[in-house]
Parts: sequence; structure tokens; C-alpha cells
Amino acid sequence: MDDTASLEVRWVHGFTNNSIVFVDNKTVCYTCGNFICFLNVETKMRNLLQSPGRGVGALTANGNSQIFAFSDQKLRPSIFVYTFPELILKNELKGTAQLDYTYLALSDGSPYLACCSSLPDHMITVWNWENAEPICTQPQAGKDVISLVFNPLNWLQLCALGTTSLTVWNIEKSANFHVLKPSVVELPAIDGSIVEKLVHISYTASEEMPYFGPEMPPSAITGLKGEKAESIVTELFTKASLTPTAICWTATSQLYVGCAEGFLLLADPESLSVSVLFNPTSADAIPELRQCNFQGLTLSKNGLIAVEKESLMHCLQIKGTLISITKTWQLEGPVSALTYSPDYELLLLSSNTGPMYMLNPAQSDKIVKVVDVLRGNFVAAAFLPNTENISVFVRGPGDLQLCSADGVHLGSLCLQAEVTSLACCPIAQYAAVGTASGSVLFIDLNKTQQPRLVHQVNLYHTPVDHLVFDHEGHYLVTGASDSHMFVLDAKPSKRFSVIGYTVVPGAILSLSTHCVRDCEQVQVLALCSGPEYTSPDGNLLTLLTLPTRDLADCVDRHGCLSSQVLKVSIYEVSLPLQSCVLGVSEVFAYCQTRRTLQRFQLPQDTDNLSSEKMVQLIPEQEVRGHPLGPVSLVLSPHQLWLASIGQDGLLRIRETDSMEHFIELQSHSCRLGGVRCVSFSADCQTLLTAGFEDGSLVCTNLRAKDEDTEKMNKAAWYSQSLDNIFRTKFSKENPILIDLPEWDEGSSEKPNHSEVSGGTDTIDVTEQDESYNRGSALSQPTWLERKQKEVKKEEAENYSETKETLRKAVKELRDTVQEMMRENESLPEIERLEQHEFNLDVDEQRRLEAMVEEEASRVRSEIEWEILAKCYLHDVLKRDCWDSMKFKGRAIKAFHSEQEVKNYTLKERSEKEVDDLHRVQTIRKIEKAAQSSVKKESNTKEKKQEGVEDHKEKSDAETGSFSAQLGYSNPYLYDQFCLNTTEQRINQIILLQDVIYRIKTAFNTEFEAVHKQKVQELNRVRDRNRQIKEIMQELCMNEKLWEPSLCNSEWPERMLTVADSEIKAEKYLTPEQKAEEDRKKLEEQRRLTAKGDKSRERALDDMMDGVLEVKKDDILQMEIPPPEFVFTKPEIQWSDEEKKVHKEFEKKTKELNEEKEKFKKLLETELKKLQAATRDATERFDETLTRLFEKKVKCEMAIYQEELKIAYLDYSVLIEKEMVNRELELKLKLEKTLAHKDKILQEVKRQEEELQLFQESYDTIVAEDKVLDKEFRKEFFDVPAHVVDQLYKLFKRRPRVQKLKPQTDNSSSPFKDQRLCGSQAPDALGKLLKAMEELDAPKNIPEGLNPSVWERFCLVRRTKVESEQKVKINALTLAEMQAFLQKRINEDKAAQQEIRNLSDDLESLHKEKNRFLTDIMVQVLLKQGQVEVSSTDLTPDYTDSVLLHRTVVEDLNKTIRMLGERKIASMVECKDFRKGSIQLEWEHKMMRMQIEDLNNKLKNIQMLRLTEEQQDYLNRTDQDSRVSKQVSILEKTKVFQEKTHLKNVQDRIKKIEQLNRQAAMKAAENISLEQDLTNMQVAVAEMKHIYEATASEEHQATKTEERYQEIVQKKKLKDIAKAQTEELAYLQLELERLRMKNFPSLDKLNHN
Repeated sequence: MDDTASLEVRWVHGFTNNSIVFVDNKTVCYTCGNFICFLNVETKMRNLLQSPGRGVGALTANGNSQIFAFSDQKLRPSIFVYTFPELILKNELKGTAQLDYTYLALSDGSPYLACCSSLPDHMITVWNWENAEPICTQPQAGKDVISLVFNPLNWLQLCALGTTSLTVWNIEKSANFHVLKPSVVELPAIDGSIVEKLVHISYTASEEMPYFGPEMPPSAITGLKGEKAESIVTELFTKASLTPTAICWTATSQLYVGCAEGFLLLADPESLSVSVLFNPTSADAIPELRQCNFQGLTLSKNGLIAVEKESLMHCLQIKGTLISITKTWQLEGPVSALTYSPDYELLLLSSNTGPMYMLNPAQSDKIVKVVDVLRGNFVAAAFLPNTENISVFVRGPGDLQLCSADGVHLGSLCLQAEVTSLACCPIAQYAAVGTASGSVLFIDLNKTQQPRLVHQVNLYHTPVDHLVFDHEGHYLVTGASDSHMFVLDAKPSKRFSVIGYTVVPGAILSLSTHCVRDCEQVQVLALCSGPEYTSPDGNLLTLLTLPTRDLADCVDRHGCLSSQVLKVSIYEVSLPLQSCVLGVSEVFAYCQTRRTLQRFQLPQDTDNLSSEKMVQLIPEQEVRGHPLGPVSLVLSPHQLWLASIGQDGLLRIRETDSMEHFIELQSHSCRLGGVRCVSFSADCQTLLTAGFEDGSLVCTNLRAKDEDTEKMNKAAWYSQSLDNIFRTKFSKENPILIDLPEWDEGSSEKPNHSEVSGGTDTIDVTEQDESYNRGSALSQPTWLERKQKEVKKEEAENYSETKETLRKAVKELRDTVQEMMRENESLPEIERLEQHEFNLDVDEQRRLEAMVEEEASRVRSEIEWEILAKCYLHDVLKRDCWDSMKFKGRAIKAFHSEQEVKNYTLKERSEKEVDDLHRVQTIRKIEKAAQSSVKKESNTKEKKQEGVEDHKEKSDAETGSFSAQLGYSNPYLYDQFCLNTTEQRINQIILLQDVIYRIKTAFNTEFEAVHKQKVQELNRVRDRNRQIKEIMQELCMNEKLWEPSLCNSEWPERMLTVADSEIKAEKYLTPEQKAEEDRKKLEEQRRLTAKGDKSRERALDDMMDGVLEVKKDDILQMEIPPPEFVFTKPEIQWSDEEKKVHKEFEKKTKELNEEKEKFKKLLETELKKLQAATRDATERFDETLTRLFEKKVKCEMAIYQEELKIAYLDYSVLIEKEMVNRELELKLKLEKTLAHKDKILQEVKRQEEELQLFQESYDTIVAEDKVLDKEFRKEFFDVPAHVVDQLYKLFKRRPRVQKLKPQTDNSSSPFKDQRLCGSQAPDALGKLLKAMEELDAPKNIPEGLNPSVWERFCLVRRTKVESEQKVKINALTLAEMQAFLQKRINEDKAAQQEIRNLSDDLESLHKEKNRFLTDIMVQVLLKQGQVEVSSTDLTPDYTDSVLLHRTVVEDLNKTIRMLGERKIASMVECKDFRKGSIQLEWEHKMMRMQIEDLNNKLKNIQMLRLTEEQQDYLNRTDQDSRVSKQVSILEKTKVFQEKTHLKNVQDRIKKIEQLNRQAAMKAAENISLEQDLTNMQVAVAEMKHIYEATASEEHQATKTEERYQEIVQKKKLKDIAKAQTEELAYLQLELERLRMKNFPSLDKLNHN
């Protein structure tokens, strides 16, 4: 088919991005998928240009030059530059971009294009698109750039707007060499304040060291290095700046910057200064602009146009820093961008939602909608049958739109639902739309301007992925991922009723239909993924055959289609397929695995095949497919053409008979997902494709070539036959569709609430289980769910009596069984039945028990795993936090107070710590040995004693710790004043850590002894308490006994074990554990049985409580029994014997009571002794604990002191490391700067050489130009002299060339003074040469001049003009080269200065580092009274304190006392002196009056006038010497004047002789001139006649100009003379004033 037809794009709809630009004064262009659309905003005419590549990337245009450029979307993309309206490719720019271009920009008035590439290079490149050559490139400069804008007044300035930055790139040029130089504009902070740039500290050695050492920059503190480190540090330590959103160049080459925070800024690219024009947070801010975020900015003649997010547009008048709103427009919707036409007449507004608006401020303030096409990705598109190719398409958010065959928008409808699929009915003018919620919407399209929703049915809880009408409009088939396929009646007369459903084996991936008109059948082919198929492709083809007759009786009660009517055939393929389509007894499918298009032949005899049997299909034909998948297939209505679309964006059409040949069109962008769907028109000659993510819809015509029109005729004939067939149906069904009312949500079929919620009491268990398994019902039930509910309701109504009978029977059976169970409980045990024997359903019971056991096993397994995890966590924590401790955390509490002492938790030292300690100690031993060998042995005993005393004082104060007093100091510790190196400080830290470890270990040892003492004391207390309890029992006392014990903090080990009493839940025993418990109980019973009955022991226990003698402790329990007659006889009836016995009884009783009293007192005494002993022992222990607590306090002080020293040392090591980092950073910067300077130096040398060469060539050109002027007469040696003079005047004449007027000379343009760049010089030369043609015209030939001479003259003059222009151009180039060289020289000087600064910083850093290492921070302990610092807070500030020796203070006190005595003496002297001062005051007053008189006399004398001679006379005392000196001076003057006079006389004589000779010569010359005078007068008359005859307007104008210049000059001279006269008069007055001022006065005389 590739040689017989072609694809032509008819129209395109949609927007891909927000890039909409003017390409001329009335036409805008924008990107739409793989095309660039051109729209005339006045006539609404459209034009298209297809991208030569695979998509359109960035787009830009210049309406003044009618040039537009765009990039394609591929690896290593190119930039194409076209002209408009010819749409001719000017050049293809092949750059170095790897992936894509993010932004393009064209300059005004010059052939330059700027582009910004994306990952990985982020390069900004400036091209000369006429030559297709890049002139300058800057890598890694375009990161986060969202806009590039050339300065309309100067193409050498390019502004790059980033997401958070603003950079102005200056293009510096030298001849043909260009370079990009950035100027970053620092934006203010988000509050409008100026952001203080992070400046690195330059270190200068100061006299005083800061208390905590020198301050380092953040980069040195963090340890980061390199450029990224600087950017990271800058971001961390700099305030957040404003976010720029829009920029606009001003008429003064400044920039307006709009920010997302509502600020409006004015940036100057030259000085890089930023001023805030509008601050929304200020109190005087304009209320209308407070919420403005400046989405877009553009400059107009009347002011700045700004657009905000609230659908408002303002015209701002800016004068200085004052802003006022001159006009405001209310927009229909939000606007994201705005741009002016090149003539500044039309303002175009575009939005993200799609519509474009136009405003002509000069004519009207009304905003006109230009285009009303919504934006967004298309989901589906199709042609409406029975119409003239009206297209219907839907977008993802639910917008349905209609377009005519020419692409004109007809109408739209918002469905307010997410759309997934679309299909158009062939027998009525409506469309079916599938939604993501599972509903199918039916849209009436008879009124194309006002589509309406007429019906809705909910079929799924998942998205409706597929909607297909059969070609004759019998059925609408739906498919989704839940394997359910619904068949709906497509006729509006049937109200789109759901006929039934069927279930296919797997999710439906593709759906297609085919009508077998002869058999009156509709075949439906579904591609399914299979129940166990995990691939996104499918391997099962399910073919369903439906009759075209009414299927209402072929559906069961649940809505499922009957298998008797529905014929199902399942086919399996060997390789998975992505898409398939059903043809005439054949299937066309696409296999992504092989990337091939396959054709399968279906078996003809399928009646004998069962629906469950799968038939293996083998492809009969296989051809090459698309480069990228997934791929979808669509058959044309006449089944002869097959269309395939893929992710590569290609649309391929091929014949079904010869699939090897195809025609293709790059209809959509490959980068943006390719093509989503394709649809044929009814006549098969038009196709509609929708892109995945490019937001474009492409209508394509299939054109046949001249030799193959038969196929197109077949398609037209088929369309006409279908139209004839459907005409009757259409005329019948379409009026019904028109009469259908508009769908209302309230009219949708909803289940009756009573049907859903009623009858709860009568629902049996089965129904409850089924409803539970279904899960919670959704808010809107599907058709199938409603069908099932209706069936259940019908069954409930039909079988209600049977259910009631069964319930009664079950109830009676339940009562009988319960009666039997109660009777069974009253029977003897031997006759009693087990509980399980009453179960009527043993199998059900076993099933339930198995289920319960399974669930219990699962829960038990989960619990065991959880217990195992907790046990593992317990073991890990115990190993790390308990077993690894050498001293475990423990406390000791006092017995009689709340005092508590805790020990130090310590781990064993690691091997590394021990090795480090040994290493340091070995080093210190060697150092001490070296120091002792160097010491001299000549010290005396006194010096030794002084050294010992000094050491004691040093150990008390200068060591800075109490560890030495506690006896735990390390002998290898360094002196605090000797820690000069980092290694020594690190070693000192290790030794101090060892001291801390020793202190803690020693304290813990003492703590353990005290703890053992408490345990022993508790045991003693427990023994005493046991005795006290016995005594209290003897004394029958019920007092509460004090029984101390160890708490958890004192006995932490017991927290690791769990006692049985702590477990509240019942202990679970496994069967094995239960058997073990039973075995132990039996053994215990056997042991007790074997013990037997011992009567002797039992008798002893009964008679004497198991003892053979009575203890003394039992005396208190002894009682003497009274005689029996005491209770039987009264005392009167007692006999003597009985009375005697009674007296003995009383006597024994008395003795026993006395014995009891003695024993009781003895027990009480023993009780008090025991209690006193307990109290004394516990108090002694408390005292011991108090001493331990005091020891703990001292140890804590020592530890904190050592830790403070360690902290100081750590800090000093850290500061030194920061200094090293800073040093490395400065060295790295210095290396980079040196490399940069070398590069600049090489550039300077190269530029100097080029400048020198160009200077030589320029001098040569200038010399050649002068030679042309000088050799003019030689060129015309054969021409008379007077003619040559006339030609020379014409040779010097130049035409007046009209100045180049740029497009901004229009009155509407805000840019009035556009500056022409060097690139426009060739154009100026061309216009000058064109103007020279008028001077070269034959009418300008002087009279009598040969035409050949005139031609030669014109050639010479043209050569001269070209030479002059060449000199001008080279002069400009030379100036540019000199300026470029000067900038490079300045950069070289700046680099040198930077190198000097870095070197100075390094030197200062070295000095600071050396001083820091020598200026050591030491810790000193001072006693109370030795601190002379005033403290307002609890902690004094020792920042400015000085440590002094006590003798210094004592000497100062002595001095103070001595000075006090001196002060007293001086006060006595002052008292005596004051007496005489009063007398002197009167004398002083008298002398003041005398001085006043003398001053008055002095003033009178000063008023006298004296000449200079009088002054000299008065000043000089020796008058004789003065006179003699004057005489000698006069004599010398006289001699000198005589000599001068003689010399002047001789000179005058010589001059007279010379003048006489010259007069003779002049006389001779006059005689000869008088002879030639007559001839010259004749010649002059002739020349005057010729001149007057040939005089032109130019000569007259020249003469007028000369006369005017003479008048002007005369006036200027008069003004000058007048000014000079006035100046002379003023000078004379000033001279007189100065003369009077210099007149001598007597006060200048010097008196000796």
C-alpha cells in the first residue's frame, strides 16, 4: 500500500504546552503534538507545519523578522529555523545537546538564536542561525532555566530566568570571537530585605585572640570542599530569596521582575542593583495588588501590563518607585501567559485550561475570546456515523467536544466524571462514554451545539475499559478488568437496556466485533490475560457469537446469558498478545515479544467444540511491527484496511491482503507516549488519532494515487451501502432518542431502602454469610448487584412459608435436645452421656474444631514469633547494656533519710582504648627520660625545695583539678602550659580519660564495699527482727515492725527476672508440660504414702507439741488449773483439806504470776536492746553513706573538672582542624585562581596578537583608502583639469541614506531608540550602494563628459565608497577588539588581586594558627577570696580578667597607701595657697583693665597707612647697608641695559637689510604677475561662465550653508567679545580690590 496511497493531515486540535508566540502582527503559533499550528487571530484561519523529527520540543518566534524556530524530540536533537508564511526551512542547527532543549529565544533585528539544553550538560548556546554556527557556549549554565529573553535594544544581553535565580548573560565579542559572561542578580529575601551575601572571613592577625579561638567560615566548619560545597554552604547560611515568575525588559534596558510572593522588582543588569517597586507586606501597599503574584508581565506604551492569579489584569504606571493602577480588566478565567504582537497593537492572553483571549487596547477595552479549545490529554475519539465526518472526542477530566469535518468547534459538554472510553452508535446519533467509576453514559448528539446526557447505567466498580458497537448497531458490548462482559441493547427505543452478561477467563485487554449478516450473528472477540497469567499481555482469545434476534428470553434470573444462545470458543496462542481485532474468519493481533503483526485463521467448524476446550492457534502470517509498544489495532469498517498505532507515535495503514506494505505518518510525539487511539470514519477515508500525553488530536485523510482509485471507490461504495441499510433504523430510532428527556441523577434506578434494610429478622444464616462475603456495598450498586437483590427478594417471597415451617421444626428439635441434656445431667455418672454425644452434626463439629484449632495454631505461631523477637531483643539489650558492664548501675539508700548514692556505670575498656593508653604512656616515659637527661645536676637544695613548693602550688591551682588531692592523678599528664601540638593535646585527652576512669573505678570499689555492708546490715536487722517478732508474740504485742529491704535501684538484677507472682494471666501449659505436672503430683503422693503412720511421733506432737521438755519461753503460756471443787462447791462447803489445797493453789498462782512478771520485764528489756541495736547500726551505716556521698561529690567535682579540660582540648583540636580545612580551601581556591589567571593571560596574549594583526590590516585598509583619494587625478589623466576638478567634487559627494527604522518606531511600541548592532552593517552598506545608483544615473553626467569616462568614474567612486564602508566596519571591529582586550586585562588584574588576597589570607591564617597553638587555654582553680571580679549573676564573667600573683596585689596596695598620704599633704598645700589667690584676683583685675586700654591704643595705631618702602624702612634697622645695596643693584642694571641696547641695534640693522632684499624680489614678481594678469582674467571669466552654467542646487545650498556659518560665527565672536569685555572689566575691579587689600598697614610691622 506504500506506493498506492498517502496520508495527509487535515486538521489538528489541542495544545501541548503554554508556548504561544506571535510569528507576525496577526498570526500566533503554538505546539500541538507533532505539529506547529498557525492561527490568524482576526480571520481564525489555521495552518499546519509537521515537525521533520519525532515531535516538537521548545518553540520560539520573532514576529518582526517573521522567523520561528523549534527543536525536535530525539537523542541529540536539532533546532529548525523556518520563515513565515512561506514555511521554508532556513537552517538546521545541530548542537551538542544530548536529550532535549528546554527553551529557545530569537533576538530582534539580528540573526541570533539562544537555546538552553537539559540534562546532562545544561548548556546555553547562542547561534547565528543564518550561518548555522554557534558563536558562544556556556556549559552548566542553564540548570533550572525556565525562560530566555533577549534585550530588544541590545542583542548582546540575554536574560535567563530560573526557578529561584535571575541571570543576565552579556555577550562580549571581539571580531568573530564571542564569549558569554554571567551577571547574577541577587534577589531580595522573602520579606523584601536585601539578602546579605555570605562573605568569607579574611583573616588578619589581631592583637587580641578571641576567647574561643578564631572564627572560621561555615565551609571550614563543615569540612566541605569544592564549588558544590560553596553552594551548599550558601544555601544553608543565606536567607531564602524571592521566587521570580515573570520578567520584562524596559525601554532603558532594565528588567521588571515579578515574584510569586507578590513583589515587583526593578533590576539593573549593569550595576546588578535591585529595587523593590511594590511590597505587598508594606502598610502603604495598593490593596488591589496585595494578592497579585505576577503570573505574566509585558511592557506597553501606556505602562506595564501584569496578570495575577485572580483572573485580573492591571495596567501599572511606574514613575520612579511609585506605582499606580491606570486600568484593570476582569478576565473570564486564570491567565498564565501574555504577549504583545510585534506592532504592539494586539495583546494575546493564554491560560493553562485552553482558551486564548485577545485585547486591542487602542480600539477597545473588551477582551475577545480567540480560541475556546480546552487543554488536557485526549482519552478517546471517534467519528459520528450518518454525518459528514463530525468527530467526537473526550478528555480525561470528562470534557466531551464535537468538531466539524474542517476542525471547527461545534459544541461541548462537561460530564463531571473521569472518562476512560468512547463509542458512537451507527443507528442513532448518540455516543456511549465509559467512566472510571464503572458507569456508561449515553450522550445525545443531535444538537451538536448542545449535547445532552439522556441515560446512565452503572455496570462495574472498576473503570469501563472497552466500549464497542457492532457495525449494524444491534448491541453495545462493554469490557473491564473484572472479566465481566455486558451486552446492552443499542436501540434508544429499548432505553439502552442491559440484556445480560457473561464472564470470560481473565481481564479483558482488547475487544472487537464483527457482524455476519448472512447468519444474522454478531461475533465478539475478547483478548484475555488468563486466570494465572501475570504478564500485562494476553494469551487467550475468547470468541462469543450472539444472534441478532431478541435475547430477552435467553437470560437467566441473575442476568447471565444462556449458553444455549451464546456460543463461546476459546483459543490459545503460544506468545502473549497486546491487541487484537476480529476480521472475516480471521484475527489480526500484535505480539510485543516478537514486535510483529500476526494474522490468525479461525477454525470454520466450531459447533463440535465445547466452550471449555481450548484450541491452539498458530499465526499464518507475520510481518514487522512498530519500533515501540504497546501497539493497538483497528480495522476499517469495510474490513480491508488495518490501522496500527504505537508508543512511537506512528500511524500505519496496511491492506489486510498484503500486510507487508504500509503507509505511515508520524502523527504524535514519541517522547510523550505516542498514540492512544485511532478511529476510522464511515467512508474509511478519514482517520482520527489522539495522543497519550501530548494533548493533540489529529485528523488525517487517506489519499489514493491516480492509479489506485478503485480501493477508495470500494470504501465509498461500502459506506453508501451501510447508509442505505441504516437509513430505516436511523429514521426510526433517532426521533425516539431526540424525545428522550435529559438524564437526572434523581431518576436513576436506586434500590429501595426498605428492600435493602427490611427483613433482617427473617434472613437466614446462609444469606448473612453471602452478604458478608460480598463485603460492604458501594454507595451506588451496579446493575448486577440490583439484579441479584431482586432475585433474592423474589426467592424470599416465594419460599417464605417453607422457611417458616423449617424454622419451627428446628426450634422444636432444639427444645427436645436441650430437655435431653438437662435430663442427662440428673442421671448417675455411669449412665451419663458425654456432651459431644448430643451433637446432631458431628462432621460440622469436627470442621469447626479443626477451624478453631487452625486459627489457634496461627495465633500461637504469631505469639511464638513475637516472643522470639522480644527474647532476641532482650538478649541484645542485656548483652549490650548489662553483661558488657564492668560496674553495673546501682544505688544505695539511707535507712533513715531520703539520701541516695549512685555508683558510676562503667564498661570494660576496649582493646583500642587500652592500646592507646599504653602508647601514650610509653611516649610520656620516653619524653620524661629525655627531659631528665637534659637537666643539669648543679641545682642546690634550696632550689629543690623551692621546686617542691612550686610543684605543690602548681598541683593545687595550676593543674585545674582535684584529682591529685584525691590521689587519682596520672603521673604522665602534660603540663597545661606545654600543650603546643595537636598530638600532645590528643595524648592529654587520653590521659585525662584514664584519670576519669581511675576516679570512677576507685569510687565504685568503695561503693561496692558499702553496698556489701548494707547487705550484711540488712541480714543482721532481719535476724533481730525475727527475735523481736518472737518476743512480741510472747508479749502479745501487735505493733508494726520496721523491716527494711533493698529496692530495685539497689538490687537491679531482679528486674531482669520475672517472678510468677508478677504474671496475672493464667499460665498456659502444653500437653507435655501437663503430663510432667501430673507425673510430679503422683510422685509426691507415693512419697507421702511410703512415709507411713508413726504413732510415737504423732503422740509426742499431740501431748507436748513435739518436745520432751518445757522451754522457759513458755512460762507466759503456763496456767495452773484450779481444783475441781472450786467449780462444783461453794466456798462455805469446802472441807479443810479442800481449803488447804486451795491455799496451795493460790500460792502457786502467785509465784507463777511473779515469775511471769519477771520474765515479761526481761523480754521487754531484750526487745529494747534489739531495737536500739538496730537503730544504732542503721544510723552508723547512714553516717558511712554520708561520707560516701561527700566522697561522691568530690569525685564529681574532679570528673567535671577533667571533662571540662577535655572539652577545651577537644575544642582546640576541632579549631585546628577547621584551620587546616580553611587552609586547604584557600589553597584550592588559589590553585583555581592561578589556573584561571593563566587561562586569562593566554587569552590576553592571543587577543593582543589578533589585535596587532587586525591593527596592521586596518592600517593597510586606511592607507589604501587614502591612496584611492590621492590617485584619483591619475586615474583621469586624459581628462581636462577643470573636468577632473568637477569630477573630484562629485567623487567626494555621498548620497543621503535613509536611516534604518526598526519596527519599534511604531507609535504603539514602548521601545523608541533601538540600538543597531554591528551585524546590521552589511545591510547599511547595501542600502548605501543602492542609493549610489541614483548618483550613477546618466542624468548626473556633467556636460561634455564622455560616457565611458563617466562609467569609469562611477566604478572608481563605488570602489571608494566600499573602501570607506570597509574602513568604518573595521574601525568598529577594532574598537570592539580593543574593548574586549581591555575587559580581559581587567579580568587579569582582578585575578591578580584575588591571588594577592588569597595569599594574604593564607599568610594571616598561618600567623593565626601559630598564635593559636602558642596561646593555650588553661584551667585554674582559685579559692574563695582570690577572685577580684564583680559578678551580677551567679557565674562571673572572666572574659576580660587577668590572672595575677598575690605579691602584685600587695605591692599595689602599698602604692595606694603611699599615694593617699601624698594626697593629704597636697590638700594642705592647696588650703594655704587658696589664701593668697584672693589677693591675686584684685591684681589680675587691674591688669585686665590696663590691657584693655593698651588694645584700644593698638587699634588706633593699626589704622595708619604705610607704603612698602616705609614698611621696609621701619623693619630694617641698618639703613646704610640698605642704601649701599640699592646702589650696587642699580649699577648692575645700567650695565646690563647698555649691552642689551647694543645687541638690539645690530639686530635691527640686519633685519632692515633682509627686508630690502625681499622688497626687490617682490617687485620683480609683481612685474611678471602684471604681465600674466590679462590672460588669467580671460580664463577666470571663462571658468565663471562655465560655473554659472553648470551650477546646481548643491552649490547654492553649500553657499547658503557657508553664509549661515559665517553669520553664526560672527554672532559667536560678538558674544565672545562681549563676554571677554565683561570679564576684563571684572578683572580690573578685582585687581583694584586686591591692590587696596595688599596696601600695607602698621599692624604688619615687626617691632624688636
